[in-house]
Amino acid sequence: MASQTLYEKHVKIRPRPVRGRFQNLRITSLLVLLGIFHILPLFQWNGRQAILFDLSERRFFVFGLNIWPQDFILLAFVLLGLALILFFATSLLGRVWCGYACPHTVYNEVFMWLEQKFEGNRSEQLKLARQPWTSKEKWLKRGGKYLSWFAVVVCTGIGFVGYFTPIRELVVDFFTLKAAPTHYFWIAFYGGFTWLQAGIVREQFCKYMCPYARFQGAMFDRDTLIIAYDENRGEPRRRLKKADRENPEHLGFCVDCTMCVQVCPTGIDIREGLQLECIACAACIDACDNMMDQINAPRGLIRYTSTNALEGKKTRFVRPKTLGYGLVLSLSFVLFIFMIITKSDVEIDVIADRNMLSREIRGGKIQNAYAIQVLNKSEQERRFIVSTRGLPDAEIENNAAFTIAPSEVHQMVVSLNVPQASLNGKLMTKFEFTVAPEDAPDDVHAKEAVFTGKLKR
Repeated sequence: MASQTLYEKHVKIRPRPVRGRFQNLRITSLLVLLGIFHILPLFQWNGRQAILFDLSERRFFVFGLNIWPQDFILLAFVLLGLALILFFATSLLGRVWCGYACPHTVYNEVFMWLEQKFEGNRSEQLKLARQPWTSKEKWLKRGGKYLSWFAVVVCTGIGFVGYFTPIRELVVDFFTLKAAPTHYFWIAFYGGFTWLQAGIVREQFCKYMCPYARFQGAMFDRDTLIIAYDENRGEPRRRLKKADRENPEHLGFCVDCTMCVQVCPTGIDIREGLQLECIACAACIDACDNMMDQINAPRGLIRYTSTNALEGKKTRFVRPKTLGYGLVLSLSFVLFIFMIITKSDVEIDVIADRNMLSREIRGGKIQNAYAIQVLNKSEQERRFIVSTRGLPDAEIENNAAFTIAPSEVHQMVVSLNVPQASLNGKLMTKFEFTVAPEDAPDDVHAKEAVFTGKLKR
């Protein structure tokens, strides 16, 4: 009796290279995404890196947008928007993210392309794998492949860390061994993770680790685009034998060449139906279309379609689910733009002096003391003036304009004097401290405070 195991032994998948329109689209997407990832940190803006997530100073710079911890809600909207875009695209186009834009897929393509350049096609790779390590050819080809992979992960690690520290200085410091130990650690960590997922784990990440593959079913319906094999056109399969060639009328167009399986990066047979491992890369479509061209058969035996279309029904792109995702996405986008437009570059905080709530001074006035902090969140030095609003005849002692450097906090203690008659006998009176830059006096920022009077005896 044969023994059974709960776990299937992993066999490395070596997909056959394929050419076609969808493969060209994937290569274009790959080059664009890698270009954006590595080029964006190189742009400069106002004398600094255009996109910089400065964790040590707790500031994020995105071109002209300066995000502080107080603006964290903006990051929440960004993450929400990205999630909604993914859900919306998935409900319409299926796993288009997995096939064309997922970082795992992008680096898989890069690593497999380098592997094929050094080790050859699928049959040559299998032949090389059977050779002993005493073979000089194996050492040269595997060594060249690993060195090219190492170059990719180093560039990837530097590109990643370059979003958190100025990349121009980082590149110089890295190669002159002057970078901080934390920089070397994160470059090695992110680069090593890239090697692990794209060089070793590969399709197993999609099969066993990626959560998106599990919950995507909740976003699929019978109108969602999927990659599917048309059994009505393909079955029964012909074997390209003499009898089949002479009597093709009763046969389908599938010649059972298995090219769709050989080019699949996850090693599935799409003819068995939609499967969890399918990442919608469309490599099987290109392979099948190429074979259909060779036997003078119409393309589309394997194609992007929907479950309804396979059953002869109409595919509806506008439906309640897509309308719902689109509406929520639009509202989130409008709110995000509104928050960007109304975002303040000045933050004011006021704390009453608890050691002296109030005291009576000459002239029949009541005095309160306050600690005021003004944060200049802009990237320019600015002069400000503090005033009050909502408290009649209030006067700030020794009030004068002050200058705050970019991204700095100015702290001051002020004494506020109010005639007792102006308080109308009230013990607590609400008012506002206001701060406005001299270069934009209409840009007023206010913070509510409470003035404490004296009880009548």
